[in-house]
Order: sequence, then structure tokens, then C-alpha cells
Amino acid sequence: MTQKIVLMTLVVRDYDEAIAYYTQKLGFLLREDAQLGDDKRWVVVCPAGASETGLLLAKAQGDAQIAAIGNQAGGRVLLFLQTDDFERDHALYKARGVRFLEEPRHEPYGIVAVFADLYGNKWDLIELRAA
Repeated sequence: MTQKIVLMTLVVRDYDEAIAYYTQKLGFLLREDAQLGDDKRWVVVCPAGASETGLLLAKAQGDAQIAAIGNQAGGRVLLFLQTDDFERDHALYKARGVRFLEEPRHEPYGIVAVFADLYGNKWDLIELRAA
């Protein structure tokens, strides 16, 4: 049996502001944007080098989903964005206004820094050490 995770839902306040952030600030690609009716859309973004995984941006519906915006991991890092050049991407993201919550750290596994997306979800930008 072969299985893989291809999408993860990220609850957002507004489709267009989320698309703008992920494509303009982080350089993600807009893979899909289809109207589903009743103010619902199927919106998928992914890092430029991703071939199989992506984020399904879902506009919050109801109080529980609205309350989860920006805190889907309960204050922990939610997503890990692996790069092949930490210094390049860290400098680019800072220049584009991405808010880093810490200075880069050199760890046994690589270099990493936590940033917050437009809603406050925490991400690790990480370059793993070569094995």
C-alpha cells in the first residue's frame, strides 16, 4: 500500500489576503483557485519546489473556526518549510516583511528560525544539515 499526505487545511480569514501573503511574501505558487459556490472556494498554494504537497486555504466558517485562525497548533510550530538555502530565503523573507520571532539558530540537525504568517501561525524555516 502506498499513501501520502498531499494537502493540509489552513483556516484563514479571507481567501484573497491569504493568497497574497503566501504568493507574494513566501513565493508560493497558486496551484488551484476554484469557486465552489456560497462564498466557498477551493484554494491550494504550495512552495515553488513542491510537487506533491500543498496547503488548502479554507475560509473560516462559524465561531470555532474563526477562533482557530492563527492558532491551529495551540501556540506550537504548525508547519516546517524546508529550504536548500537558509541564508537566501531568510534574507528574502525579511526583506518582504515576514515577521521572524527569533534569530536563526544553528542546531545539530541544521539551521532554523521561527516565523509567523499573517495570522500568527508559527512556521520553522529550516535547512537540514547534509547527512
